[in-house]
This record gives sequence, C-alpha cells and structure tokens, in this order.
Amino acid sequence: MDLVRRLLREQMPQWAELPVVAVDQQGHDNRTFRLGDHLTVRLPSHQRYAAGIAEEEAVLPLLGRHLRTSIPEVVATGRPSEAFGIPFAVRRWLPGTSLDAATAANIAIDERLAADVGGFLRQLRAAPTEGGPAGGKHSFFRGCHPSAYGHEVQLALQRLAGAVDVAGCERVWARAIATAWPHPPVWFHGDVAPGNLLIDDDGALTAVIDFGTCGVGDPACDLVLMWTHVDGNAQQHFREAAGLDDDTWARARGWALWKALITLAELRWLDEQPSRAQPEAQLRIIDRVLADAAAAPRRWSSGSGSASS
Repeated sequence: MDLVRRLLREQMPQWAELPVVAVDQQGHDNRTFRLGDHLTVRLPSHQRYAAGIAEEEAVLPLLGRHLRTSIPEVVATGRPSEAFGIPFAVRRWLPGTSLDAATAANIAIDERLAADVGGFLRQLRAAPTEGGPAGGKHSFFRGCHPSAYGHEVQLALQRLAGAVDVAGCERVWARAIATAWPHPPVWFHGDVAPGNLLIDDDGALTAVIDFGTCGVGDPACDLVLMWTHVDGNAQQHFREAAGLDDDTWARARGWALWKALITLAELRWLDEQPSRAQPEAQLRIIDRVLADAAAAPRRWSSGSGSASS
C-alpha cells in the first residue's frame, strides 16, 4: 500500500489522499487495491504482464459499448517510474464479490451463474472485432490453436507417466488439435477464471474483469471453467448458454488438459510441494476432462451442443 501511495503522490496527486486498501482476493497477474469509494489501482505482478495495461486501455472502451455485463472502465494509466518500473492502471470500482472468494466459502457455481457466464461469452463473441488484437504472444497464445502448446503437453506426459492416464490424455489432445475455428475471428477474454468473475449477494454475475490477455481469435480457451469449477447440472446450462459447437468444446478440453498437465508436472518436479491440495486439484481436472471426452461421442451422435457461434 505504501508503494501505491507513493505512485499516486508522484503521478496522480488528485487521488493521493484517498484511502488505499488491498482487496482480499489477489490475482496472479496483478495486485489490486481499492482507492477511495469509486476507484481501484492495479499493479502488474511481473514485467511479462505489463502489456496487459496498454491492451486494456485500448480494448475496454471498444467492448464496453457492446456488452450488457459490466466490465472495467479506464480512468487513468500510470507510467513506469523509479518507484515501480511497470505501467499501472486506475479503473472504476465495480461492486461484487469475486467468485474466487465465493468458492473459498464453499459457494458453488449454480445453474443460473453458469448460464450467466456462458451468456457473457456469447455477448463477447458478438461484439465487433475491428481494432481487436489477434491472439498471440501478448495473450499467451489464448485465442490461437491449442497446438501452440503441443510440446509442453508431450513433455508433461513424459514426466507424469504412471501418475496419469497417458493414453487417455493423448486421445483427448489428438481430438483437440484435429479441428480449428472455421469462422471469422471473434473476441475471447483469455482468462475466464473465478478471480475475474464478480457476483452479487444472490450469486448472479455482475461484472467480468481483467481483459489484459483478451483478443480476437478462437474462443475455445474461454470454456475451461467447465472442468475446473462447474459441476453437475450447471455444466449443461453453461454449455447451452455459451452456444458453441462440439469441435470448439473438444479444443477447450485440450486447453484444460494442457494447463492441468503442465501445472501438475511442475508440482511433481518441485523439491517441496506447498500442499497436497494443489496436485490433487489438477488430477481432479484431468479426470473430469477424460470423463467428459469419453461421454462426448454420445453427445455428437445425438447432435446436442451444435449451436452456432
């Protein structure tokens, strides 16, 4: 908080006397602080996330005109300085509780919230793409074909032999990379994670934040929540609300599998694991992906899930 106060005094003195409070649930890419009653300050946690500040500054005004769901509003951007060598952002405060905090309190993603998130993704895809950056290095290849990470999947499976169903994972991965997005590029968020979804006291989606890795391309990367946090009947509500075809869901399974595999492989190679919960969580995601893939042929043959983009 002292750093935030110093940056404000140096660059934005009009807000230097406002109270600064760290938010309870911090993300991986940014550190976020509430500034007074109506603003937030976001500091990238590493230089590799700095590009997201300029990207948000460019795309948030474009998207805000076309989305019913609230998204951050650009207020100001701070420049790199001696105190903090990375740009930082001031945004309008958005009310709500992060889904991260809600799930920590054992509040599950119910059918309505799953539909809300899927509906937001449909809204996002419908927004005009003019001026949107193509997926690539800036988005950590979200929005690109999942084969961009094929080498990482192969290496992870070599390291995890005996710990996961390698043959099953290879089948899921082969299916994921067998197709490509056949339509014009559409908007993707790039990080549809609980920490970036805000809900109200009734559990309805109120806002989506952190567009630092968004762009235009293949929206499959935005569906990973299906296997990480959506359970039971809520899965079908999410799938139907998102409205995408089976091939896109197959690529989405590839994205979920890639992330779980590389995270699990890294944890297994660490000398000290911070907790057993982390590898168990990744194994659970892999099991869910494999089970969903096994059930998928029945869905394809019945024709469900073939809604257009």
